[in-house]
Amino acid sequence: MCFPSCDVIGQEEGVPDGAVRARRPAVGSWPAARPADWSAPGGVGGARKPDPEPPQRRRSAAAPQAPGGMGRWARLGLGLSLTLVLCLAALWAGTLAAADEEGNQDESLESKTLSAEDQVKDHSTGTRVVAGQIFLESGKSDSQSEGEENFHSQEEEKENSLEELNSLEMSNLLNKDLEEAEIQSPVLTAIGGTADGEPCHFPFLFMEKEYAECTADGREDGRLWCATTYDYKKDQKWGFCETEEQSNKRRQMQEAEDVYQTGMKILNESSKKAQKKEAYQYLLKAADMNHTKAMEKVSYALLFGDYLKQNIQSSKELFEKLTEEGSPKGQVALGFLYASGLGVNSSQAKALVYYTFGALGGNLIAHMILGYRYWAGIGVLQNCESALTHYRLVANHVASDISLTGGTVVQRIRLADEVENPGMASGMLEEDLIQYYQFLAEKGDVQAQVGLGQLHLHGGRGVEQNHQRAFEYFNQAANAGNSHAMAFLGKMYSEGSDVVPQSNETALQYFKKAADMGNPVGQSGLGMAYLYGKGVPVNYELALKYFQKAAEQGWVDGQLQLGSMYYNGIGVKRDYKQALKYFNLASQGGHILAFYNLAQMHATGTGVMRSCHTAVELFKNVCERGRWSERLMTAYNSYKDGDSNSAVVQYLLLAEQGYEVAQSNAAFILDQKEASIVGENETYPRALLQWNRAAAQGYTVARIKLGDYHFYGFGTDIDYETAFIHYRLASEQQHSAQAMFNLGYMHEKGLGIKQSG
Repeated sequence: MCFPSCDVIGQEEGVPDGAVRARRPAVGSWPAARPADWSAPGGVGGARKPDPEPPQRRRSAAAPQAPGGMGRWARLGLGLSLTLVLCLAALWAGTLAAADEEGNQDESLESKTLSAEDQVKDHSTGTRVVAGQIFLESGKSDSQSEGEENFHSQEEEKENSLEELNSLEMSNLLNKDLEEAEIQSPVLTAIGGTADGEPCHFPFLFMEKEYAECTADGREDGRLWCATTYDYKKDQKWGFCETEEQSNKRRQMQEAEDVYQTGMKILNESSKKAQKKEAYQYLLKAADMNHTKAMEKVSYALLFGDYLKQNIQSSKELFEKLTEEGSPKGQVALGFLYASGLGVNSSQAKALVYYTFGALGGNLIAHMILGYRYWAGIGVLQNCESALTHYRLVANHVASDISLTGGTVVQRIRLADEVENPGMASGMLEEDLIQYYQFLAEKGDVQAQVGLGQLHLHGGRGVEQNHQRAFEYFNQAANAGNSHAMAFLGKMYSEGSDVVPQSNETALQYFKKAADMGNPVGQSGLGMAYLYGKGVPVNYELALKYFQKAAEQGWVDGQLQLGSMYYNGIGVKRDYKQALKYFNLASQGGHILAFYNLAQMHATGTGVMRSCHTAVELFKNVCERGRWSERLMTAYNSYKDGDSNSAVVQYLLLAEQGYEVAQSNAAFILDQKEASIVGENETYPRALLQWNRAAAQGYTVARIKLGDYHFYGFGTDIDYETAFIHYRLASEQQHSAQAMFNLGYMHEKGLGIKQSG
């Protein structure tokens, strides 16, 4: 295997993925060759044509290439290519047999242990906390405790130094190549016209305007041209910048882009289903014109049945086309199809390769899937360090996307519980109950106003996130003198949004009013103002004071920020033990940044003994709070609307990402034989696989289901001894009454164990 170096090629940090942000090209990936961007502002109406009118293209010439060729870049790309090929070859050799076999057999009942070679190495680095979030730094902190330094061995320090040198050499090589590429500015050669074969002159003067690039001004056919001397009017020397074929292709792509943008505008601005369906008709048209982003949107819509009729085969064909073009989203989706056996024969080895390429392209879902696979040992050798690498990268993006309001709430609804007790297990609010609260709020009930304000601020429990409604409810309650509403208004003004303009002064006023009334949310907000100098001078002593007051009342933001101050030694003496204490308290309240900070501390061995396993579990928790978690609610709504095929596919993709609730829900739908998309003979084996993965993550019902499947021979041979093992695990580890009853029955009948009277 190639651990962990090949896992980190092309990784990036910074902007969180929500699937809507553009990614920068990954180091080690091969950017698709594309012509230089000659696009210029649109033609000026009434502009006269170049005189004389450029004749038709006289020769078939390829688009001019930038000078300098591909010499140094080719050598660099070859070196990176060889590294990737060697990694993938090792990965294929080590996992091909095991991966395919995993698709057909149950995973091991016992948790796998790491080999001595895979044991944790200490990569502790200096860190800092910004806005409650720990960031790793390249250098080691000067004030790190002696106990922490003892975690490092001399040999490990040598390895770290070697890694830094290698990284520095690669960085220098890339910088050198980039500098040379910048020096070699592109030279365009005119095609046809009156100066065929002569270099374009930039800038050139045309109709009293200077052009620094090719233009279509003055031409009705839209073809790009340039002058080969400075003054076009004087010398009449010109030529095309592109062949006729290239010109047509460019205009087609521009048309496709316009259609795509029209569709996306309708999609983003509308909440009505009919309008969203209309938007996808535009996206379908753009996809037919080979627009990559449109193909990505349409292919996933066909896979899930989102506003288009579900069609696995059509989505597969689009994913294959996208994969050929190097689309990470296409690669991940194709990997998912091979992993789940939808539309193709299941192959865990192929899935792993496509996931790996998707991760190299910077796709966060691919990293999350690989993190889970290395953590659970699915299709690969279990490797905690590799899992940590992938999960930490994704967690960095998720954590950087978390605001003071904490982001959206993740709804984890279990279908099995929902069927038995509709509405109770899910925590969803029924429509009539929401209307009742709205009625109370309109009548002036302050508690109802605050409650509805928080529901709309965060979203969840069947209520969509709506900052406008949240602001209105908080305003009503604040005017009635409610300190909690004042504090949340302060938060909204502090962060700013499309509804509420950012204003430190207004936020400070609300925070002060709430804090004076002893409200912990207001105290925490005031602490943030003094900590970062928002509307007031920076004052660490006052920040610490207000955070302590908020923390004493159990407010998670106060606990988190207090932990940050102890971690950084801001306003107090640096104390990792105190930081750990407050991060733990905030994590008990469910604060995602508290989980993230604890994960960083366990990953680097800061204030605690380094634990890769603990760090991975904490990072996994953070990753599962990313924007893609909204798909859990979409899948639930699909199931609730009677579309089990759409629901099961969505749950299966989330199951690949490691969501235990998605694994158990997919297994439940398959167990009930509600998904016609899966053949009847494959239903139980696939359900068995998902029950197995959910059980490995500690879900008791899944463990009992595994016992049932082996007891009755569902999706596997009847095996009373294995059934007995599963029931015993559920009984001993999770104290399940049902498992105890089953064990008693098996003892009585002598099934899988010696009969006892």
